[in-house]
Amino acid sequence: MGDRKLSLYENFEKVNSINPEVYQRYDIKRGLRNADGTGVIAGATTISNVHGFVLYEGEKQPSEGTLTLRGYSINDLVENVEAEGRFGFEETAYLLLAGKLPTHTELELFRQLIDENRELPDGFCADMIMTKTTPDIMNAMVRAVSVLYALDENAEDRSSKHEIDTAISLISRLPRVMVLAYHAKRAAFFGESMIMHRFIPGQGTAETILSMLRPDRSFTREEAVLLDVMLMLHAEHGGGNNSTFTCRVLSSSDTDPYSAYAGAIGSLKGARHGGANLHVEKMIADIKENVADWTDEGQVADYLTKIVNKEAFDRTGLVYGMGHAVYTLSDPRAILCKKYASRLAEGSEHQAEFDLLQTVERVSPQIIAAKKGDGKQICANIDMYSGFVYRMLGIPTDLLTPLFASSRIVGWAAHRFEEIVSCRRVIRPAYKSILATPEQTHQLYVPIAKRG
Repeated sequence: MGDRKLSLYENFEKVNSINPEVYQRYDIKRGLRNADGTGVIAGATTISNVHGFVLYEGEKQPSEGTLTLRGYSINDLVENVEAEGRFGFEETAYLLLAGKLPTHTELELFRQLIDENRELPDGFCADMIMTKTTPDIMNAMVRAVSVLYALDENAEDRSSKHEIDTAISLISRLPRVMVLAYHAKRAAFFGESMIMHRFIPGQGTAETILSMLRPDRSFTREEAVLLDVMLMLHAEHGGGNNSTFTCRVLSSSDTDPYSAYAGAIGSLKGARHGGANLHVEKMIADIKENVADWTDEGQVADYLTKIVNKEAFDRTGLVYGMGHAVYTLSDPRAILCKKYASRLAEGSEHQAEFDLLQTVERVSPQIIAAKKGDGKQICANIDMYSGFVYRMLGIPTDLLTPLFASSRIVGWAAHRFEEIVSCRRVIRPAYKSILATPEQTHQLYVPIAKRG
């Protein structure tokens, strides 16, 4: 916009700054968080439960983390699907949307519905994905969802059937949109060949992603199973996470489903939410570059101390992949992710890096505790290992957060359904006006000719 002298630009920080003391004085819950870090209760849900602590006489006490979907432990869901030699993402999706585990017949019919919806409208790739290609896949997914609204003749239909059909169509199509947008980006910005594999009817979501992503379309069953597990782990994580709450806020206004899901994708893109695993990847790369022997725990600990002291990496003082808003002693998703990562890494060229991640997980809590001195217990979250798993699968960094979105669309849909059926009240929290003086609160209008 040039060097125009406008207070709009020059006073940006000043105009938008609020003294942090104000939040304490009025007991304002910044980020809808209580002083102890727990979330303000903003609703009720039967969809999932994220448990990571107990309250004893009003104080937060650490406990082992659990994640239940419609009452079923995520551990049981993953382990039983594995024991039966099946893929589990579609079953998890059915559980979240329908409120119960499917019978064999129900699961097959649901898979058929997903399979039948993978096709995109005529000209969609040429008109939407290959035209005005965006460098960020998440933005491409937002745009795709908005265009699908325009192509839906009944987009404003709020019937339960249309809500379910829309959710199924996006669960089916987002993985395809993601992969196509990735290849379009590589062609547009890096001069690579444009790969446009068609989906193979009958393949599940994890298989479809790997088949469309890889030039030779080949993958092992072990790879597909691991990606399927990651999709299960990311499918749902409570109503209070930022993108799900965004979906519920938008749904409470009685907007259409496409707008609600597009907003949720935009939220998930944020570095403080779905983009967090990218920071872990960058941090680990930085450690490998700056630590002479990253198999030496002492050297790694010394560098982590520099990171915590804001002397290294991005100078934020954060050890990415450590800590969570709810979990204290353990994140069940991280435990499962680590188990499967260990299997794939064992004996491979990735073993040394897996060991490095374990070292960071093991030593950073003590380093962080020594710096903060608050006695707060922290654990590794799923971001510590998820990016590593995706890299072992040959999935590019550009797709880490889009993969998250392709899975979490299931949780968003379940929460939208619950919001529009049960809540039926627009979400509208209050903000405290803190203009300091009567003069500021009741300003007299000054004619433009008399303004300085």
